[in-house]
Amino acid sequence: MKKPPLPPFDDMDFVLLDLDGTLLDKYFDDYFWEHLVPEKYAEAHNITFGRAKEDLLERYRLHEATLNWTDLDFWSAELGLDIPALKEQIRHMIEVHPHVREFLALMRAKGKKVCLLTNAHYKAIEIKFSQTGIRGYFDHIVTSYEIGHPKEDIRFWEKTGSLIGFGGSRQRTLFIDDTEAILKTAKEYGIRYLLLKEKPASKELAGRAKKNSGLFPTIRDFGEFLE
Repeated sequence: MKKPPLPPFDDMDFVLLDLDGTLLDKYFDDYFWEHLVPEKYAEAHNITFGRAKEDLLERYRLHEATLNWTDLDFWSAELGLDIPALKEQIRHMIEVHPHVREFLALMRAKGKKVCLLTNAHYKAIEIKFSQTGIRGYFDHIVTSYEIGHPKEDIRFWEKTGSLIGFGGSRQRTLFIDDTEAILKTAKEYGIRYLLLKEKPASKELAGRAKKNSGLFPTIRDFGEFLE
């Protein structure tokens, strides 16, 4: 089946982008939460790695799609570990997906309003910006903590649209994310151009591969915008 064409740049005023899995390789986060944190938790509680991972995955699920989900301070208190410090230990693993910088530079050169919309905690964002140096590409950076709702919640979109101005330009806005549930909410809000970032992680941990329902057109590599 032939892949549908990408949205035309001339029809866009705003380019909204997710961070983890979309611009950045999600392998860092998958490894962190599913290997390093269980390892440190097992050491702290004198239990096996397998038991620690099973316990933690269940705890993660309880808070999925809530503000707690990516709140580093919440998880530090919940698990008795210094989560930001652990992230710093492996910050060398943080990588930008291929052709992302070129894509961001192109959007800036074309005069688009480039906005980062993320559920990530501000402490995680600071570590990732420090490691990758991509902060300067964005006109606006909006976190779910600033808005008070995760991106899966329509209230995030209502408040953010008013805050940075795309609320009146929904038909001239592109949003790219690696999570279908979030794209569904953006669609409900009325964003016209929606793309699902395929292969959010360069290396998939066991059981992490996402199934694509086919609801949204996809982009596998940001180089597709540069062709």
